[in-house]
Parts: sequence; C-alpha cells; structure tokens
Amino acid sequence: MDDDRLARLDARVSRCRRCPRLVAWREQVARERRAAFAEEEYWGRPVPGFGAADARILLVGLAPAAHGANRTGRMFTGDRSGDWLFASLHRVGLAALPTSTAADDGQHLFGVRITAPVHCAPPANQPTPEERAACAPWLDAELQILAPTLRVVVALGAIGWAEALGALGRAGWQVPRPRPRFAHAAEVLLAAPPRSRTRHGVVLLGCYHPSQHNTFTGRLTPEMTDAVLGRARAVSAAGLE
Repeated sequence: MDDDRLARLDARVSRCRRCPRLVAWREQVARERRAAFAEEEYWGRPVPGFGAADARILLVGLAPAAHGANRTGRMFTGDRSGDWLFASLHRVGLAALPTSTAADDGQHLFGVRITAPVHCAPPANQPTPEERAACAPWLDAELQILAPTLRVVVALGAIGWAEALGALGRAGWQVPRPRPRFAHAAEVLLAAPPRSRTRHGVVLLGCYHPSQHNTFTGRLTPEMTDAVLGRARAVSAAGLE
C-alpha cells in the first residue's frame, strides 16, 4: 500500500509546475543540452525521490543538477556528485552498485531513499527561499509515507539540514531547542511525536554535500562520507524506540 502511495506521489512530483523560473530553466537545459550529452533525451522535469517506501534511511540533498538528475531523471545520477555519493553508499553496503549513471542501470538501494527539498534543477544551483517553500509540501508528503520505518535522516549540506529539520518538525517529530546547527558528522536525536504509535525517534546526521567544490578541495573525503553513511547504517540497523 505504501509503495502505491509513494508511486502516486512521485508521479505528482514529476508533473509539478509551481515555480515558473524553475520550469523555464529545467526545460531550457533539456532543449539546449550539454555537448557531451547532445544525443540524449533529457528528463527535463521535476525529479522524484529514489528508493522504497519502507526505507529506514533518508538522504536529503539540495536540488537536481542541470546535467545530472535533470538529464537522467534520478536523484544524484549522472554527475560527479552522484558518483561520489553512490560510491560511498556501495562501500558501506547501502547500494548494489558503486555507480549511478542512468535510471535503467540496475542500481538498487538497501533500506535507503534519496530525495531533495527542491525537485527541479535551479539556475546556478541556487533555489530561492520562495521556491524552497513552494516545494516543501512534497518533502512533507514523502515523510508521511516513510514515517513508520524511518530511523535516520542524513542531510547533505546546510540547506538540506535546515529543510530536513523543518520538515521533520512539521511532521510532528520534536526538534530540540535551541535549533541544532549544521556541521559535518553532527548528530541529533529528534524524539517521536507524543503518543504516536506509528513513529519512532529519528536521528538526524549532517554530512558535507558531495559537491565538486567540497570534494576537489578535500573538505570532504571518501573516509568522511563513509563514516557518516556507515553511522547511518549502524543506527538504522539498531533501531530506535
């Protein structure tokens, strides 16, 4: 049943046209294309999350890359950030393959779903606050479906952290006060909603975003990524009450 709900949600996400600037940009990129992908047909629509409805771990990024997920139609697929992320997921036992190159490449996640607070590729990789707010209901709906099994949320970058905290709070999880600040390897427990019979506490983990700026400069290393994702796997396997 939850798989059906998630499939319907993903279909609705892929048809969204709420933000005129993002609609115009994603479609322009899909028409003009990068020379290296000139023979490919771009997805050019909002990119839904990737993974099952019974995932115990949710990764929250920022937005699809113009020539990555906006081209392939799958989160973190077809660009260097995705190469980095999926290699780490594979090393810690959370992904079937060390690469994610296309939506039909056979990649499969184990107890993990990947999403973003903004589902359209934004110009200069910078969605506006208004666009983030317009997209927030999609993340809220996704959390409602994942809630019974969700144990860990990994926020990739400061925006992912802020949007994940906001969505978890709106969904009823108890956000600590003062509001936790983002840092790499930060770890915060959000207690379950009071008297909830269907939800457990959730651990929020911070990880630097696997952007080229972070990975090329050494701010984020493979070992650092593996440590956070390995921690997510350990916490999700242990469970929370």
